[in-house]
This record gives sequence, C-alpha cells and structure tokens, in this order.
Amino acid sequence: MNRYMTLNQLGDGTYGSVVLGQNIDTGEKVAIKRMKRKYYSWDEAMNLREVKSLKKLNHANLIKLREVIRENDTLYFVFEYMKENLYQLMRSQSKFFPEQSIRNILYQILQGLAFMHRHGFFHRDMKPENLLCCGPELVKIADFGLARETRSRPPYTDYVSTRWYRAPEVLLHSINYSTPIDLWAVGCIMAELYTFRPLFPGTSEIDQIFKICSVLGTPDKKEWFEGYQLASAMNFKFPQFKRLALNTVVPNASRDGIHLMELLLSWNPIRRPSAQSALRQPYFQVGQQRLNQEVGEVSYAKIGQQKRQPVQLMKSQISLLQSNSNKQLKYEKQWETLTNKPIGNKEKTWYDNDADTMMLSKKKLSAKQHYLSVARYVTGRSSNFQAAENE
Repeated sequence: MNRYMTLNQLGDGTYGSVVLGQNIDTGEKVAIKRMKRKYYSWDEAMNLREVKSLKKLNHANLIKLREVIRENDTLYFVFEYMKENLYQLMRSQSKFFPEQSIRNILYQILQGLAFMHRHGFFHRDMKPENLLCCGPELVKIADFGLARETRSRPPYTDYVSTRWYRAPEVLLHSINYSTPIDLWAVGCIMAELYTFRPLFPGTSEIDQIFKICSVLGTPDKKEWFEGYQLASAMNFKFPQFKRLALNTVVPNASRDGIHLMELLLSWNPIRRPSAQSALRQPYFQVGQQRLNQEVGEVSYAKIGQQKRQPVQLMKSQISLLQSNSNKQLKYEKQWETLTNKPIGNKEKTWYDNDADTMMLSKKKLSAKQHYLSVARYVTGRSSNFQAAENE
C-alpha cells in the first residue's frame, strides 16, 4: 500500500471503508476499498464473491478492479476512480434531465448488465448509489459484493438489494430468483431519473408491497401464479389496488419510455425483458426516422416548463395510500405475525411528510429541492448474511 497516498475518506459501510487514493508514481487517482474483516491467506481472499466476479468481468460499463492487495492480513481493493454516484449526480441537478440524457444513462447501465448476465453473473444490488459516473456521459456499475453466478444453485439468501429497488419475488421471500431482479431495479431507477423521486419508497417490506401495488395495481393471479404461491406460503394476501397509468406517475417520459418501464416493472419476472432485449426496444432506436411526437407525449423542449408536474400528479397516489391507511395497518400487523419481525416505528418518507406538504402548499421547488427532500434508505443485512458472503 506504500505505492498509494490517501487523500480523503469517501465512504464507510458494514464490511469495508473506501478512501480516495493517489498512485505516488503516476499521479492517477483511485478508489481504495479496505475490508474490515481479516484475511489470513490469499486463497481465502480470492474466494470472495466480489473478487471472483470482477476477475471475470471486463467491460466499459463495469467498474474496473486495478489490483488486490493483502497487507498484514488486511485486504484492499484498488478500483478506478469515478467522481460521483448516480444519486449524487441527480442530487446536484438544478433541473430535470432531458430524456436524451436519461436514455444515455440507461443504455450504459443495460450494456453493463447485459455483459454481466451473458457471462453468468447477476448483480443483486442495483441502485443509484451503486452506479458510478462522470456526469451522464459515463456510467459504470459498481459494488459486486452481492453478485452471484447464474449457474450457482438455489436457494439464495432472501435479503438482497436495497428495499426500494427490490423485486416483488424477493419481497415475497423467493429463493429461486435470477437476472430479472436486476431488470426490476433498472425500471425503478429509470422512473427515478425522470422524477428525481424513488418510485416505491417503502418504509418496511409490507409497505414496499403496498407502494408497488398502489402504482402497478394488484397482480393478476393468471399473470403471476407463482407470486400467489409465494404469498400463500406466507399466508399473505395482496392488498387490492387498481393500476395507475404510469404516464401519470412519470409524466415527462415519452411513450416509448413508458412502454419500456412497464416491461421492466412486470410483476412476473418471466415477462421482464432481458438486458439485451431491453436495449432493442424502440426507446433506444433514436437513429431511425421517427414520427412527430404523439398526442400525450411531453416534448423535450417542454420538460423544463413542467418541473412541478411530476410532483403534483403524485398527489393522487398519496391520497390513494392515505385512504387505505386502515387496510395497510391490518396488513402490517399480519406481516409482523407472518415474518416474526416487528415493523416498529417506520421512518416517514415523502409520501407522508415532505412531498405532501409541498403539494398542498403548491410551492414551486427546483428539481434539486425535490430530490433532497427524500431520505435515502441505507441497506442492512440479515444475521445469516455473513455466511452467505462466503458461499
């Protein structure tokens, strides 16, 4: 490690901390991840999931591991340095992204995922904080600590991904999930890129299912029979909601964008497109001759004029949730009984506090203010996760 000089701290997590470093010889800036656990042999270190996946994956849209260093039984990962993550990029904006920027970001995310999936890995923790970038022009997928090989055998741990981006099958404790959970997360991230608000900011697992149902509607048993089997195994019943038109939730997305989001956010994982298939959707066919914008689409030129619209239109969503508060309380109590995990005092999100106040006051806020009003959920891990880390 004497080849690197530490400049400043970038982050600290359960299993490691990250600092900004600089190669003393070349002057190149790097991100150095220091693992908190001790590793007493190279074999033990090389058996880590993150090392296994990064050694096999080399792509322009996947963060590059420069080297692995073990010094005094401490393990260090030296990565290429990116100046910010996607959450920080959104947070720094004074206005919403034009759709062409969102398309460029998503294209890179899907390219990286397609490469991962093609080479037998899925990420399991896709979220804005794990997408590193240098502006919207360059985006790379990072943090492969939860990545799994698709050929590895189930059961997998049921606690993966940050709650807001967690696929329904994982919320219902499926142990046979695969690559479609990454595509669900991309659908959530896509909506967030347009509105600067998490699409499903659940405060607990049961609240997460409520948030999803309140937008997508109660899943059709014929469309997702396996989901009802999972729910039945938990003695759980889906709350009853009618589907909202997604263009009322994400009004500044084009018709092609809404169509792609609807595919990615399919209840049934089998119906979600693969990353490669998503890249072939009309949303990305910008080089072809296109018809004039269809009725109901928001033109790129008007996006700046409609900055308040995404938030105003979400008021109906909040009213719907509030009108069902008694029903939600019943389901929360049921969930506590089924999972033997108390929900406790839920932290309030923009559904309950900030955004509701903003909407009722009709106060004009910048995109940055909208985004800063949302508290980010910091992922935790279950007690059996340490064992899973070394599988």
